[in-house]
Amino acid sequence: PIFKRAPGSLIAMAPNSKTCAGAQFAAECKTAAQAAPFINTSFKTYGITSTGEAAALISLMAFESGDFKYNINRFPGRPGQGTRNMQMPAFNMEYAKSIPALKDGLAKAGTDVKAVLALLTSNGEYDFGSAAWFMKTKCDAKVRSGLKTGTTDAWKMYITECIGTTVTADRQAGWEKAAKAMGVPGH
Repeated sequence: PIFKRAPGSLIAMAPNSKTCAGAQFAAECKTAAQAAPFINTSFKTYGITSTGEAAALISLMAFESGDFKYNINRFPGRPGQGTRNMQMPAFNMEYAKSIPALKDGLAKAGTDVKAVLALLTSNGEYDFGSAAWFMKTKCDAKVRSGLKTGTTDAWKMYITECIGTTVTADRQAGWEKAAKAMGVPGH
């Protein structure tokens, strides 16, 4: 797997993931040791093969989940938003529909966004897999090939053009930590 150095390097990328002691929502918290196998599986499942892509995904998940402390949007508390990349409800529905094992659960959940989110967050593989699924299905080839170069400009394009949010100092600091820990060239 691309992410072989886990969980040590994952702690370097998400320093507060060393423990769940004192986590406000303890049931949602995962340590680096718990997260690493799920992240590796997601990279294999969704074809994440470069350290630049991996660093971008890990930095996004660490930022959005408070170093893996949350998998449900708590701030501001948008119903149905969650998984480790704090994916919006419509994308969670699309992602859940892509997982054959969730067919029966989805039939029961219907359009209840909280129930759909619960299907995803109750399984670590699905919970941590959403970011890689999103990259594979929603990011265009230009963004992905840019990330393979590992440049900060390519990461900024990922954040603005694929994720659809703004680059902030906190986000960029997370990217730099992840890129360095993953051995992305130039970091």
